[in-house]
Amino acid sequence: MKTITVDWDGQKVKLTWLPQYPLQHQDIITSVHAICFQNDKVLLSKIKKRGFNYPGGHIEKGESPEEALHREVYEEAYVKGEITYLGVLEVNHKENHFFNTRGKYPIMSYQVFYRMDINTCDSFLRENESVARIWVEPSEIPYVIDDHEISLIILEEALSNKKEQQKLNGLKKIL
Repeated sequence: MKTITVDWDGQKVKLTWLPQYPLQHQDIITSVHAICFQNDKVLLSKIKKRGFNYPGGHIEKGESPEEALHREVYEEAYVKGEITYLGVLEVNHKENHFFNTRGKYPIMSYQVFYRMDINTCDSFLRENESVARIWVEPSEIPYVIDDHEISLIILEEALSNKKEQQKLNGLKKIL
């Protein structure tokens, strides 16, 4: 678990990374995101007005977090793959004195993160809000991504998840 305070458009917001957090029915999920891997590189999407980041976005009415993730990742990066749950980023506005209680976001919510192992990569068409996609060595992410330090902790979680998956696959071959 890691907590930081960030400035989002002049507003103080507390962010806490909660790996493997067991989501409850009453938890409010505002967005889903994926750290996507192909050939040991991480996919980043360049989103208009946000810069390079992990693909993802908001859940539409009637979608599960997993359905929203697959849709958003395809819209922003034109890839598909197998996903694994990593955890959540708790977004807490309780110390934000400028928080609009009538705005579109709740005072406390969650952004859900997954690891995606890409198995389909289609042509990049720029039909939605993303203008580019790039594959980056994990060690280069801090120099490319336009986000807070917790995004690197989530990357570490995704990388350790991959190592665990490789171990499990090796055991399955032995058995």
